[in-house]
Amino acid sequence: MVKVILKRFAELSDQLSDLANTMQVKHSEYSGRYEQVDVEQFLNWCVKARSLIGNACGRESEHYKSFIAAEEPSPFSGNYENLKSLRAVFTAAREDFEGGYLVSVRNLVQAEIADSELDQARELHKSGYISAAAVVAGVVLETTLRTLCDLHGIAHGKLDKMNADLAKTGQYNILMQKRITALAAIRNSAAHGSTGEFTAADVSSMISDVERFAKDSLP
Repeated sequence: MVKVILKRFAELSDQLSDLANTMQVKHSEYSGRYEQVDVEQFLNWCVKARSLIGNACGRESEHYKSFIAAEEPSPFSGNYENLKSLRAVFTAAREDFEGGYLVSVRNLVQAEIADSELDQARELHKSGYISAAAVVAGVVLETTLRTLCDLHGIAHGKLDKMNADLAKTGQYNILMQKRITALAAIRNSAAHGSTGEFTAADVSSMISDVERFAKDSLP
């Protein structure tokens, strides 16, 4: 996902340069001389750039809010003035994303790691290493809980405590808390070699549930 967003920033940066090259000087009897870029191309770029910044930085970020504000047209100037302001916001968002200064970057990296480790868990399960698959899935589960705690200012602790604290603060409901407890129990049994306490089907369901939980928690 991170690579996809970086690629999109590069693509829209190139499109921004092409858009700026369409600038023409025009005249109006009301506002006099003004500078205008291609209207359709400008709108097309704005929609794509706004979506990208929302995904990369978050819709509550200063980057996204500043981009929305810079889109507001002025009755006394052409859209090239908007473009210059939008370019400044777009560049700031790109630099902060590439520099890793955004919380959403960490979330994306965590999500990519989770995907990779869950793929490993599936391969282990497919090859008959059921306990190992459960342990790997359990690592993803605990990492996701730690990340959620970081996002909501909750101290790290043992898995059960983090689970309880997250549920207590309303990050998810009691049913999810109980399911996480059950998933952790499978991980613990697998780690201690108690293979009679779970089945291959249990671990398969565990991997799917952890994946769903991680994706919902780390958008």
